[in-house]
Amino acid sequence: MKIKIVLETSEDGGYTVFVPSLPGCISEGETKEEAVANITKAIELYIEPVDDEMSFNEGFETKELVL
Repeated sequence: MKIKIVLETSEDGGYTVFVPSLPGCISEGETKEEAVANITKAIELYIEPVDDEMSFNEGFETKELVL
């Protein structure tokens, strides 16, 4: 899967990084490398399914996609 990220220099130093295609998915780091590593973790958490919140009607079917 390819996801575009945007890195911006922060006024306080370091970098802020966000994912335009994932609203609210944002992170930061002191270096570009740290910012990219942090946003990678944030993306993984953002797209991770939460089974506790899933509610389905009788006769449902689920499948997992590998992207």
